[in-house]
Amino acid sequence: MESPTTVLGEERFGNRELSWLEFGSRLLDLAADPDLPLLERVKFMAIFAEGLDEFFQVRVAGLEDQVAADLRTRSPDGMRPSDQLEAITTRVAELVQRQGELFGSEIVPALAAAGTVLSDWHTLDDDDRAHLVEVFNNQIFPVLTPLAVDPGHPFPYISNLSLNLVVRVVDPHSSQERIARVKVPPLLPRFVVLPDRERFVPLEQVIAAHLDTLFPSMTIAEHYAFRVTRNADVSIREDEADDLLAAVELELQRRRFGQAVRLEAAADITDPLLEMLVAEVDVPEGNVFLLDTPIDLGGLWAVATLDRPDLSAEPWPPVTAPPLAPLRATAGSGVDLFAVIAAGDVLLHHPYDSFVTSVEAFIAQAADDPDVQAIKQTLYRTSGDSPIVASLIRASLAGKQVVAVVELQARFDEQANIAWARALEEAGVHVVYGLVGLKTHTKAALVVRREGDTTRRYCHLGTGNYNSRTAHTYEDIGILTADEEIGADLSEVFNFITGSSPPSELRRLAVAPLNLRSRLLGLIAEETAAGSHGRIVIKSNGITDPDMIDALYEAARAGVSIDLVIRSRCCIRVGVPGCAGNLRVRSIVGRYLEHSRIYLFGGAHGRRRVVTIGSGDLMERNLDRRIETMLTIDDPAAADRLAAVLDAALRDEANAWVLGADGSWARVAHRPGCFSLQGYLREEALARAGQAPAPAGPSDRPVPPRPSATDGPGVATTPPAGPSPHGSVAPPSPRRRPWWRRLLRRPG
Repeated sequence: MESPTTVLGEERFGNRELSWLEFGSRLLDLAADPDLPLLERVKFMAIFAEGLDEFFQVRVAGLEDQVAADLRTRSPDGMRPSDQLEAITTRVAELVQRQGELFGSEIVPALAAAGTVLSDWHTLDDDDRAHLVEVFNNQIFPVLTPLAVDPGHPFPYISNLSLNLVVRVVDPHSSQERIARVKVPPLLPRFVVLPDRERFVPLEQVIAAHLDTLFPSMTIAEHYAFRVTRNADVSIREDEADDLLAAVELELQRRRFGQAVRLEAAADITDPLLEMLVAEVDVPEGNVFLLDTPIDLGGLWAVATLDRPDLSAEPWPPVTAPPLAPLRATAGSGVDLFAVIAAGDVLLHHPYDSFVTSVEAFIAQAADDPDVQAIKQTLYRTSGDSPIVASLIRASLAGKQVVAVVELQARFDEQANIAWARALEEAGVHVVYGLVGLKTHTKAALVVRREGDTTRRYCHLGTGNYNSRTAHTYEDIGILTADEEIGADLSEVFNFITGSSPPSELRRLAVAPLNLRSRLLGLIAEETAAGSHGRIVIKSNGITDPDMIDALYEAARAGVSIDLVIRSRCCIRVGVPGCAGNLRVRSIVGRYLEHSRIYLFGGAHGRRRVVTIGSGDLMERNLDRRIETMLTIDDPAAADRLAAVLDAALRDEANAWVLGADGSWARVAHRPGCFSLQGYLREEALARAGQAPAPAGPSDRPVPPRPSATDGPGVATTPPAGPSPHGSVAPPSPRRRPWWRRLLRRPG
């Protein structure tokens, strides 16, 4: 049988950028789901809006750069940069249209029916307007700065993602016209709250209603909201990297002046003003979007976080992992945390297990324990009021040897990480910025403790960031261990990061870019050799690496049963000749953003099982351009728990989508009371903590039934579910438009 590589060539790969847009479509599916609590739906709409902003700032901007440089390289699926941009523009237009329709016809009416009204200035009564006049005069007007555009005042620079008003004013005495720009202050709330605390008015509408205050003695002829998205990718040149901190700060200044890659404007903007904006901003004509919804729906976070328990998901207070339960009352108190870890590994599953009473308590106790001699930790993204950073500072001030590897190039967190780096350095912490050309993405902490005449190493390795805030919403796996081999490996990894010397050997860890790729390919090859007795289950954020995809195709061709749970970017296909019955792909997107990376190899037909967790996805950047770690789980009980998580993910019907042979994603038929991965894991956490009976768990089946090669996008490819643990965008203007206007994406 010929391999998929020979039969399909480039067609065996999906496109990375378009696959992210399909993830965005799944977010909109959740925003449209009437079975979800209303504010959860609002949250998913905000996540989609923010994700689309980042997509344009980084991915679209990168493709625009390639086109500008006349690069002829093709993506693995064979598309040129210009082809990808054209396909992206078409798909984004469809998604933005759907977003607008959902917002206008479903979200806004549902909020209004529940007593939370997104109001329009024109619908307010005199009392409401009088209140907003007072708010404007006291809080808004003092920070506004109108900027005129005339021969003596060129069009001002429009900063990235800033919301603005373009205004045309007329002098009633001379009939002279001029254009002005008013920036909506980003530090003010996106929506202004009315006195009843139930109604909200977009900030730009309040400003627009008072433009006569900004332009006295002038007639306001017209005004429209607009926003510009710019290239925001940070690229450090090798000749600047001698001082990485200075290089990143310089690049952040350049980011402010990046090339415009998207223009969003009010749908009713007139042709002359739109033409002027397109020319002055210098944005690609295909990336102009005209909206009749408020621009920047990422601002809906202000609504999603309202204190309305009746409209929100049931709160989930994380439980303390049973071995750490004595620490529940006060982090760092109770039994000796080091004694608990020394007695056996502690597997953590956030947010079901508390981050505060586990990871934060571990670092806090290390900072305060007089026997701890050194702490080494990586910091990729952390929260603004990070207790972990506070513990590292406290440890350094107490005289301990503290090393913090701060990744300055963590996208969109660069400025915050620079601030943390300086605070740590001022406290005497040895701050390391990693290796040139490699982002330090691994999530690891190493504590060296004196115990009698010897020293012992205690470790934390995880799949998620040391961020107290996202630990409540991002699903992640971690482990606390005093295993000697893991400690020795992690010491080698930190020496590699700080001293640039690759480790001589590794026992339990695989590390990118050294041997993680070869380790994964070797595990896949073992299953390929086992043929129909082979088994692979992978849960990851993304899979885009061509070599990994081809290896999985070959395994499926050999008869290996493969299930992939991929949250977002997915370039592997199903229905490939010779693989269709063996390769299944699904995505789970729900209340907790599925962020953990779990890999299972073997275990079927009595074969050896290998279970690993890691910090990186199956993407080129993680395997080749980042420092990542993957840990093999040797403890049978921990491996069983992780295998149960994978089994539950394959049974989920509440928040699962299945990839079809045509490349489309179809939501698994869900109904009230159907099996939910996240519901099951909540109940399982309560059961482990002794607060509830054990839930009906995943079956012990080694291999799920295999669908036929002809199964389409709507066919469920997982076993039957067991018992549940829980009970608009404006239409085109009819007026005559200049030729270039026809190129703009005015959805609908």
